[in-house]
Amino acid sequence: MSALTIRMPDDKYLRLKALSQRRHTSVNQRIDEMATLLLAEADA
Repeated sequence: MSALTIRMPDDKYLRLKALSQRRHTSVNQRIDEMATLLLAEADA
């Protein structure tokens, strides 16, 4: 597994963190799910 560092505005990160907490997941898992959706869309 690879590690990835990303930069995003603080307000966007805080919203993503709050969403992750509400869904009882990690920010890492949210990012992984978004990447999966993006790749599936690209493959379609």
